[in-house]
Amino acid sequence: MKSVFFVTGISTEVGKTIASAIIAESLEADYWKPIQSGDLDNSDTHKVKALISNNNTKFHPNSYALKIPISPHASAALDGITIDVDNIQLPQTDNHLVIEGAGGVLVPLNEQHTILDIIAKDFKIIVVSRHYLGSINHTLLTVNLLKQKGFDVSIIFSGKEHPTTEQIIHKMTNVPIIGRIEEEKEFTPEVIRNYAAHFNENLIQFSQRPHTKQVS
Repeated sequence: MKSVFFVTGISTEVGKTIASAIIAESLEADYWKPIQSGDLDNSDTHKVKALISNNNTKFHPNSYALKIPISPHASAALDGITIDVDNIQLPQTDNHLVIEGAGGVLVPLNEQHTILDIIAKDFKIIVVSRHYLGSINHTLLTVNLLKQKGFDVSIIFSGKEHPTTEQIIHKMTNVPIIGRIEEEKEFTPEVIRNYAAHFNENLIQFSQRPHTKQVS
């Protein structure tokens, strides 16, 4: 049975796009970025496409491609539109699918909805956590909210290793750790392939893990 993985972060610029490329390469999964805010000439879809080596991954078009690199609700307003979550429809595919979110789970899309509102209950959620002052709090808030909402959650750590931070996050969330992405000098297709091979077993185990609904 094919899985849908939703990649979110504890903040911006924590490594969601690199993580998404690794997951897509590891499982030869399709990739979809529903909402792109800014950098339309070098979007996250462009970046992932440049890092993927396999021939099975398909790239699905954005539901919304917004011009200004700010929160989607504000970027949409500047473009003269309002994001309608009903227009964000899951692509049709028989493959695994990696969906990359925009920022964190409570990033607003309009005056009523956030990223959380476009995540289906059966998605496998991967939270990318990068160490900085305050990242433990941000990670626990993100993971615990998702668990309380009934989602199956795992973590990828990104950036320079910080053992005490990672240990307390693992202990207090009790969710699977897929792996960690180091501070590489450059992310190339070869580097992505190496991480993809390293993460593969944990990703498969996570995809096959029975879903246990949390109590809100």
